[in-house]
Amino acid sequence: MGRMCAMKMRENEVDIDDHLVRRLIAGQFPQWAGLPVQRLESSGTENAMFRLGTDLVVRLPRHPGAVDSVEHEQRWLPRLGPHLPFATPEPLAEGGPGEGFAWPWSVYGWLDGRNPVVGSLDQAELLAKDLAAFIRALRRIDPVGGPTGYRGVPLATRDTLTREAIAQLEGRGVDTAAATALWEEALRVPQYSGPPVWAHGDLMPGNLLVREGRLCAVIDFGAAGVGDPAADLIVAWNLLPAAVRGAFREAVGADDAEWARGRGWALSIALIALPYYWVTNPPVAENSRYVIREILAEKE
Repeated sequence: MGRMCAMKMRENEVDIDDHLVRRLIAGQFPQWAGLPVQRLESSGTENAMFRLGTDLVVRLPRHPGAVDSVEHEQRWLPRLGPHLPFATPEPLAEGGPGEGFAWPWSVYGWLDGRNPVVGSLDQAELLAKDLAAFIRALRRIDPVGGPTGYRGVPLATRDTLTREAIAQLEGRGVDTAAATALWEEALRVPQYSGPPVWAHGDLMPGNLLVREGRLCAVIDFGAAGVGDPAADLIVAWNLLPAAVRGAFREAVGADDAEWARGRGWALSIALIALPYYWVTNPPVAENSRYVIREILAEKE
């Protein structure tokens, strides 16, 4: 797992610790009362994760904006998971407010594996093909009735936030002129005109688990939905080295426009995250810098 961010990242973030989790479990799921509780190291920005015993994990939203993802995953993971070639979280129970905690929360089955580390991939080309296989399988799932993906929308919806972030990065070690030019180039790419398809929406290193260098599980489906699937290509820049991006693109089957939109999503996400998490979440900030460097380097 990644490094844990102990600092609060938002003013409305609540306090969550192992004592709270023990009380919630004892009050609502007595069959699991008494199992050891251990907070998991994570750079995640939305949820706090606690291992419960050896076979379970408890996931609680850290702030109001993450609450809807509890019901979202409870509803859609059972539909999506059976069609995917790699393990996904299995919802086992949904908890409710209690013990001073105001929101719903989830208990899942434990998934073994570790987060991949940028720059230290043992099987980069094979991992790239694994990721492409996951994306292709997700895209084949029937989209009828699926919710609009958080990132299944046109890139232009990110324009204001992206430009504001670029302004915040002026004088902070980022070539903002080059970043602006690349962002404007991405906005000129034709919008997606195909049928809506499923996408995970947040394929960051912290949401991937590997074993012996190969993908073994994908977690955090809070952003999953249907629409333009290009955002799932962000993993080409936030994790995969340049040497295997071509193999990943070929395996996914992305045309020029989709690839360019995916790069635009990766750039926008990194630009917005970097000033926001500059102090409060160093691992996310570090990955954002990596993405920006990689994308700018492609244009040199």
